[in-house]
Amino acid sequence: MKRSTSSSSSNSSDKRARIAQPGTDDLSGTEHTQEELLYISGFGNTISSEALKGALPLGQNNPQKCPYGLYAEQLSGTAFTAPRDHNKRVWLYRIRPSVQHSQNQPCSPDYAPYLQSDYTSDDTTVTTPNQLRWMPLDIPEDKPTNFVQGMHSMGGTGECCGGEGLGIHLYVANQSMNDCAFTNADGDFLIVPQEGTMRVTTEFGIMTVEPTEICVIMRGMRFSIDLVDETIPLRGYILELYGHHHFQLPDLGPIGSNGLANPQDFLHPSASYQDREDINFHMLTKFGGKMVRKE
Repeated sequence: MKRSTSSSSSNSSDKRARIAQPGTDDLSGTEHTQEELLYISGFGNTISSEALKGALPLGQNNPQKCPYGLYAEQLSGTAFTAPRDHNKRVWLYRIRPSVQHSQNQPCSPDYAPYLQSDYTSDDTTVTTPNQLRWMPLDIPEDKPTNFVQGMHSMGGTGECCGGEGLGIHLYVANQSMNDCAFTNADGDFLIVPQEGTMRVTTEFGIMTVEPTEICVIMRGMRFSIDLVDETIPLRGYILELYGHHHFQLPDLGPIGSNGLANPQDFLHPSASYQDREDINFHMLTKFGGKMVRKE
């Protein structure tokens, strides 16, 4: 999902938030140009989208035989026993089941050397009462760096394995992820671009996100980030929320019913897919603060 940091409820432009999250009955991934991308508005709504007409098995969940021979899988954002108004889940209908992959292998320690997920250890954490500032990260000039490789942890609290706390990161990228995807099993990402427009391909569809917009990627969701313009690198901020907690719209309180962000300011991608055989594709996963890789 994405939202603009400067939109209002009466703004009908695309300067709104993009989100892909459990709790929306959305599908997975077609290639579109930036001008052709379609979005569905709302925050926390139950919506549906299909890339091929008749792909959704209407009137049933987890059917034994899906249209087009697809595989039904559920991605859960909460325990399945959660009350209905708190339950977040999505049914995905895939060309191939997600378990069809090789074994995970540890990534090289220098793949994402500046990424941290544990702020409780005395060996890795420095606590200071002083005010701190940092300059924007330099864009790598001599080293190809994608979104995952360019994440730098700046601070946080708690640790990801306990499911409590958060991480604050900066990112830079001068290269698209191309035939590589990433999933964060430790928490949700809220991405705030500072420089460069990114193309975010998720299991729910494709979004473009630019400065003045924000993007939310939910825990456990596969996604890939590419540069829309290869001559303009990416730079920005990430807030990582650990565990089973999810981002929510704040209560309005004394400012009244029309302040801050409204549900209609948030946009979900519409369903799309890719069916490709002749590629060397690999998946990166952050699990328990460690980076692993599988083909």
